[in-house]
Amino acid sequence: MKNLFKTALYLCLLTFTFSCTDNDDNPVPASLEVKDFVWKGMNLYYLWQGDVPDLADDRFANQRQLNTFLEGFDEPTTLFNALRVDTSIDRFSVIYSDYSVLEGVLSGNTLNNGMDFALRYKTGSNTDIYGWVRYIIPNSDAATKPIQRGTIFYAINGTPLTVDNYRSLLANDTYTINLADYDGGNITPNGQTVSLTKTALAENPILLNTVITNGSHKIGYLMYNGFYSTYDNQLNSVFGSFQTQNVTDLVLDLRYNSGGSISTATKLASMITGQFTGQLFAKQQWNAKAQSYYESNSPSSLENRFVGNLNSLNLNKVYVLTTNATASASELVINCLKPYITVVQIGTTTTGKNVGSITLYDSPTFAKQNVNPRHKYAMQPIVLKIVDKNGFGDYTSGIAPTTPLPESMDDLGILGNPSEPLLNAAINQIIGSGRPTPSRPSNLQRNFADLKSLSPLRTEMYIERN
Repeated sequence: MKNLFKTALYLCLLTFTFSCTDNDDNPVPASLEVKDFVWKGMNLYYLWQGDVPDLADDRFANQRQLNTFLEGFDEPTTLFNALRVDTSIDRFSVIYSDYSVLEGVLSGNTLNNGMDFALRYKTGSNTDIYGWVRYIIPNSDAATKPIQRGTIFYAINGTPLTVDNYRSLLANDTYTINLADYDGGNITPNGQTVSLTKTALAENPILLNTVITNGSHKIGYLMYNGFYSTYDNQLNSVFGSFQTQNVTDLVLDLRYNSGGSISTATKLASMITGQFTGQLFAKQQWNAKAQSYYESNSPSSLENRFVGNLNSLNLNKVYVLTTNATASASELVINCLKPYITVVQIGTTTTGKNVGSITLYDSPTFAKQNVNPRHKYAMQPIVLKIVDKNGFGDYTSGIAPTTPLPESMDDLGILGNPSEPLLNAAINQIIGSGRPTPSRPSNLQRNFADLKSLSPLRTEMYIERN
């Protein structure tokens, strides 16, 4: 992907010449600078550009006509949303008024109290929900409080959670969670409370890694919660440790991994394998005009190939733990490894996000270099669909597990412990114990949302600029 964005200006000149060449005759007023950036960036890169009439290359004859159109929108965000296709198709494109916030989220740096949680509907209700703690981020405020995986909360500051108020209640920098007990599907308040405060927090996505010895098997276990390139070297070190300990099998826990860098996903796949260096891992499909341009001028830019010079396990089979929160780059790893090795998926069906984004800044090439100093708007629009080497990438309904096994509040277990239900199921398959997979709990409750889904960027799969 190194040269992909260096060609942006040339593509610009080819596709909407009026907006790149006649600004002297038809200048962009200062009041329209941000909106002009939004339209031109979406016209150039948006995956569904051809389906949005107002983004058509011939929609405006000159900059003056475009200016008139832009004046009809009260702010850049309104324009951005008007230029998107229906949200049933595009659930993920976003715009930020401060790109430093956007950059932080994409690298795992957020305002966070350290309590990663999911929300579920209460039994028999379509409006009342409750939260349960999935894991605690080390070195966070939550790490100092008496809560842990499996802790249940039903209210914030005394107000019971509902599908209508949860966003506003959980958005505060400081709040108190009201705890409850779980009794056969019933959520019973117990009078206990815990106060939590958000701080600037960098989450290391490598939450757990260990080696479990069982007979002749040395099983590497990695709980990996985000594809953040900042931690690529640490990830490679984990696989180096697995190598040193002669790991024979790998359980990759992606149950709470909502995605991230495509480059990091490619590296992880290369660490799991190692025998396919240089071969095609994934292919990108852009909008028609961008695809045509790159196929003619830089076809290799559309390819992600297995990379070498990494600590690799040379495995022919991998066990992946998933839930409905497993998304984007996680799904990329699962889907694009399947043509090469056996992927045994244990858990529940994944999110179903097969599209990726890039960060667009207001600059001549939409990169951060020479960015407009008069504002800090940036966009993260969906620009590509990603498929495996055979061209398959149609899993918008999610990727179904080979071994269905939902997480149950009756028996969550301790992450990384061999007795934890999902990990235990993987171990039993590895060693061929013959033990049956636990049955689906009879009182399984419906998932509603989770912490990462509260911010659209937390579920992004994206290309990083070089």
